Amino acid sequence: YEGIPYSFIIETLEEQMGGRPDIGSRNNFIFSMACHLRYICDDTPEWIAQVLPTYGEERDKFVATVRSACNRIQTKQMPRIMKRTLSVCKSQGDRQVSALENTPPELPAKLPPLIELLVSRTPKIYRPAVASAVFPALGAHLWQTTFRYIDNCLHEATLSTLLLAPTGSGKSCVNVPIDYIMADIRERDRLSMEKERKWKQDMQTKGANKDKKKRPEGIVIQEIDSDITSAAFIQRIADAEGKFLYARMNEIQQLNNLSSRGYGNNVFDLLCIAFDYGNVYGQTRVGTGSVSERVCVRFNYNVSTTIRKGQQFFSRVLTDGPLSRISMCTIPEREIGAEMPVYGTYGDDFAEALKPYIEHLTAARGLVECEEASALARVLMQENADFARLSQSRVYENFSFRANVIAFLKAMVLYVAHGEVWMPEMEDFIRWSLRYDMWCKMRFFGNAIEQMENETEQKQHKGPKNLLDLLPDTFTREEASQMRQRQGIRRGSLQVMLDNWRHRGYIEVQGEERPDDMNRQLFTKTQTYLDTHRQA
Repeated sequence: YEGIPYSFIIETLEEQMGGRPDIGSRNNFIFSMACHLRYICDDTPEWIAQVLPTYGEERDKFVATVRSACNRIQTKQMPRIMKRTLSVCKSQGDRQVSALENTPPELPAKLPPLIELLVSRTPKIYRPAVASAVFPALGAHLWQTTFRYIDNCLHEATLSTLLLAPTGSGKSCVNVPIDYIMADIRERDRLSMEKERKWKQDMQTKGANKDKKKRPEGIVIQEIDSDITSAAFIQRIADAEGKFLYARMNEIQQLNNLSSRGYGNNVFDLLCIAFDYGNVYGQTRVGTGSVSERVCVRFNYNVSTTIRKGQQFFSRVLTDGPLSRISMCTIPEREIGAEMPVYGTYGDDFAEALKPYIEHLTAARGLVECEEASALARVLMQENADFARLSQSRVYENFSFRANVIAFLKAMVLYVAHGEVWMPEMEDFIRWSLRYDMWCKMRFFGNAIEQMENETEQKQHKGPKNLLDLLPDTFTREEASQMRQRQGIRRGSLQVMLDNWRHRGYIEVQGEERPDDMNRQLFTKTQTYLDTHRQA
């Protein structure tokens, strides 16, 4: 089926359903398996019977159970468990880079010159993280520069990165390359901070408000401290003259400082709008000394945290938007006793080699277009759609929409940094960047989102079900009891239910009554019930 052996699909489906059945539940298990396999076997009993094991059941009874499953009214949509089975099969068998594989995609051997430079002093184990984490700082150099995405919407270089890695894995590996990228901004910030300091000193020496000078213009401080308050954050944006603010945070909880309440969804709203072009954000206060501003948020950031803390931080907003707007990276855990990674030496030669790229970024203005980057975005979008169809993963598909935008923005940043020259290695790197980002998102948050959506779907579909329809045409008392347990039915009596069905003419006892072995007693759906049900 779509290149996947049926034997592999059945083996995986067995695992999804809790493993092979015990002797007493074989018939019910075969019925459930057949109900799922009919969606990929053209709803043909003979086809299903050919690929499905009998699990030790007699052949005639096995075939009858398969036919019983195919006689059920079939829903149009493939069951979620079957979708998940195909997704697992595809992820394990696909030789292409997959967001569901156990190992992340490898960094291309040949990199764009800027990325090659930025990872040149970095041990191999850290290079994927560094290659991902440098973009927020690079994007912060762009001013009054926009890019047109393939949907015809404008974007700025709104790039932020979340580094999720185990404790002691070396998350600080990204710091030095970012320090060199931010060196020119920090020097300009230093001059503005000196101007602000002198103004504050003057303010403190004055008495009445009427004698105090207004806040001087030109105080542009782009890099902010991790413990900045919400009011100061808004003031910095208002002063920035449309330039990007940037922050590097070593603990994810530091993001809460940006919230006006210090906690809650306010900070997640901010993270969302920081990605969106033309957003408006701010606060209104009545105090004469309070900050009252409505601003357009341009804020790029790097956050490093452990995997557990990152998962906990976003646990309440898994599907609300923040995660899909952030690029993610990680560092693999080293084996116990592995040798310590050794960094190269950074110095003036590194800074000098980086300088032309930074100058290209700071000089850019207006709408920048690159047909190669746009064409790549279209190809990647189609590749994402193809994988989503094959995996039947709604979580993957939802993540892929903005991940493709982020990949496009990275491509445009590289294009500008290289003097608006497109290079073949940029395509390989951007494709890797997208796959790597998606791998991290699915690895760290995919299961939690899928579980949450399953629970939501179950709550939305708690209406009454036809319990008899969930059983094969011939079933035992024990199988009926197991079906009730799976449906979460705790109230009422199994015997009362069966007696009710018999009284209504839905079922009849097959063979003689067996009071000595009630669990093995066989029941058969009546022809009247089957005819009525199929007509319905």
